[in-house]
Amino acid sequence: MKTLFISDLHLEVEKPALSKAFFDFLGHQARETEALYILGDFFEVWVGDDENLPLHQEVARALTKLSDSGTSVHLMVGNRDFLMGERYANACGATLLPESLVIDLYGQPALILHGDSLCTDDLEYQKFRQMTRNPAWQQQVLSQPLAQRQQTARQLREISRMRNQGKPEVIMDVNEEAVRNAFQENDVTLMIHGHTHRPAVHSHELADDLSAERIVLGDWGQHTHYLCVTPEKRDLIRLDFD
Repeated sequence: MKTLFISDLHLEVEKPALSKAFFDFLGHQARETEALYILGDFFEVWVGDDENLPLHQEVARALTKLSDSGTSVHLMVGNRDFLMGERYANACGATLLPESLVIDLYGQPALILHGDSLCTDDLEYQKFRQMTRNPAWQQQVLSQPLAQRQQTARQLREISRMRNQGKPEVIMDVNEEAVRNAFQENDVTLMIHGHTHRPAVHSHELADDLSAERIVLGDWGQHTHYLCVTPEKRDLIRLDFD
């Protein structure tokens, strides 16, 4: 019995090696798994469930196969694919999760989220995040023709790349106060997230001498780090790709 957590695959047509690594992961590490949680930035960009590229279809078929085998599959949006909706989740045989959620992980409550909401020192990004998570803004964007959305997405990616080049690394990491608040507001001592591309296991001291653990997942490139949880232990595992 095991549950797996991954994030930040950033799948895209231009990087077929990433897709192959993901399909290999499903066929090996994810076999005979109770649940798979994908915590955001599954795709590098997502302009709407109606885009339906061959890559999207291939991924959906692979996840449906995993779901049909008995593994519950869960998708969460990130800062790259926040327009992903129920239509695509259903095509994957998956459940679309809210942006943060407390789950029962073999008897321990665990807060799962993408992680970008914790990076509160990046004020410019947080303003952008607040705008793009607004349902009215999303509805307006999704009402535009697909070609227009694709063009806008390319422009936003370039703007984001240029802005991030000039930002100090510390600004793009989590804020310690935001982390403590998330632990306390959700009444948990275990948190799992991605986004920062800095895989690690962190210890935090909370009020009333409580100790908490925050596990950060890895982004996918030459390798990644995924989390494997069983009733007995939690392992952040490095996975190297061919």
